[in-house]
Amino acid sequence: MSAGALLLLGLLFGMQHATEADHLAAVATLVAREEQFGPAIRQGVFWGLGHSLTLLLFGGSVMVVGIVLSGRSVHALEGAVGVMLVLLGADLIRRLWRDRVHFHPQVHGNDAAHATPHFHAHSHKGEPAPHDSEQHRHEHRPIPLRALLVGMVHGLAGSAALSLLTLRQIKSPWLGLVYVLLFGLGSIAGMGVLSAIVSVPMRLSADRLTQGHVALNVAAGLFSVGLGLHVVGAQLI
Repeated sequence: MSAGALLLLGLLFGMQHATEADHLAAVATLVAREEQFGPAIRQGVFWGLGHSLTLLLFGGSVMVVGIVLSGRSVHALEGAVGVMLVLLGADLIRRLWRDRVHFHPQVHGNDAAHATPHFHAHSHKGEPAPHDSEQHRHEHRPIPLRALLVGMVHGLAGSAALSLLTLRQIKSPWLGLVYVLLFGLGSIAGMGVLSAIVSVPMRLSADRLTQGHVALNVAAGLFSVGLGLHVVGAQLI
């Protein structure tokens, strides 16, 4: 296979890599934090940047210098990913409880016996607590450091395996670095697209504050916690 074909595969594999279950679980919890479409995509893009950064740094060390992580270290890093997923999912559920999104039954019409009850959602999110300074702050869009750090942890856990696999296919360390770079760019693009897809039902349900919105957030949190526990358990066996 030519070098050009291998590099193209690196880009495509990077896009596919972004769709793995643990990546999806993490980014779903990050996207759920956003109330607008654009910032939700930024979460995925910065996850990809963090992921690519550690892939290049640690993967490059494996390919150029020959540093190889021990099996115990690889298991520890995978376990760290599992713990991180548990924390992300638990934090999402905690924020749902903190914002106290709940539903009030309401009946319209004078004849309550024949009126059809339905539900109105209500959230206390944004209501100022005593001495709440948030209401005095201006809206700004800081760098999503949480997404960046989550991506770095994922990239660190996967860098050793990717680098060893790359060296089996590409004998030149420098060509291997280009392969990893394109793999990282593919993961950035793939996660940006995936974040956009995940954010659509989140945003549509959030506009109406429906029970479905709460259910989607709870499902994302529980999925992240469950997958994280599975990953941790797999490293202990």
